[in-house]
Order: sequence, then C-alpha cells, then structure tokens
Amino acid sequence: MQNIKDTIKEVVYAVIPITLVVIILQFTIIWLPLEMFFQFLIGVAMVSLGLILFLLGVHIGLLPVGEMIGSALPKTNKLWMILFFGFLLGFVVTVAEPDVRVLANQIDLVSNGEISSNILIYSVALGVGIFVTFALLRIIFNIKITHLLMGGYGLAFLLAAFTPANFIPISFDAGGVTTGPMTVPFILALGVGVASVLKGKATASDSFGLVALASIGPILAVLILGVIYG
Repeated sequence: MQNIKDTIKEVVYAVIPITLVVIILQFTIIWLPLEMFFQFLIGVAMVSLGLILFLLGVHIGLLPVGEMIGSALPKTNKLWMILFFGFLLGFVVTVAEPDVRVLANQIDLVSNGEISSNILIYSVALGVGIFVTFALLRIIFNIKITHLLMGGYGLAFLLAAFTPANFIPISFDAGGVTTGPMTVPFILALGVGVASVLKGKATASDSFGLVALASIGPILAVLILGVIYG
C-alpha cells in the first residue's frame, strides 16, 4: 500500500510542473482552442494513470525478475549462457522500449519511409544487446569501465567520419532513447543480480555503468546503418 502511495506522489510531482506551465501559457500567451486545451487536460490525466500503473509494474514485476535472472545466470557457471541471455534480454527489452518506437516512427515519417521504423528499432536493439554483453563481461572479468567507454566512443567518432551527415544526430538520439523507462530498470536490475552473485570478483556498484555502455551500442548501430545506406 505504501508503495502505491509513493508511486502516486512521484507521478503527481512529475506531471504537475508541465501541467501548470501549459495552463499559465494558455491563459496568458497561447490561447489554444478550448477543445485542444481540454484534450491536453484529458491527456494529462491518462498519462498520469498510465505512469502510475507502469511504475507499479516496474517495482512489482520488472525489477525483481531482472535481479533474479541476473543472480541465477552466474550460478550456471557457463559463460556462454550468461552472455547469450544478457544479449537476448537486452535485445527484447529494447524492442519493447516506448521511447525507441517513438524515435523510429518519427524518423520513418520525416524520411518518407526511406529509413524503415522496424529496421531502426531492430538495429538499436541489436546494439543494446551486444553492449549489454560487453557490460556483463566487464563485471565478470573486472574490466575497467573507462577502457570500454573510451573504446566505444572512439569507435563512434571514427565511424562518424564515414557516415552521412543526416545519420549522425539520429545515432546519438538513438543512444539517448534507450535510457527509457523500460530498458533502464531491467538492465540495472540484471546487472545488480549478476554483480551480487560474483562477490570477490565484482561488487554491487559494478552494476552501475551498464546503461552508459548499453547506450553506446545504438550509436554504433545507427552509424553502421548510415554507412550501409550511404
């Protein structure tokens, strides 16, 4: 019950500022048609309800399952299984990420279908899956995160030199949208589960940084897609 109250407060505090700003602008500067203004208010109510249900689902189901999967995989003592399911989970959770779908649909719209939304979604998901695998390798073999970050972004800047200019901003937006409400909780929970089992080799703090590494994957994936399209 307390979890529900905390979630409602969190959503209300998040939604109220933008709602108040729009209301103030409505009666001072913008003066939208009343029909559109009422649609906005209805939309705010629906978004608030949706966020409450979504966050409750994350806390009740997504986070515990992610941690359980993360803690169960190392106990198999099979490196290939940890990496395979890390890749698979990173891939499928990104396909389900709403932010990625919004970006893909927008790119499909402005490019008049030249860049298919499905191709972009699966390219981004592939990039996330591969770099979640690298992130798990970092935890298992205690690799410094700075090495992976420098290598990943160094490769990104190198690829940018050969990628058409219109793909470069898309690639960095793709890296940003993967840090959405679906992908981040699950990847962090997965990392916490893996790190909590591998005591002595890693600590729970090693689970942090997974999102930073996972965000490099979509950037590289879209840049490579740009090279192919170019």
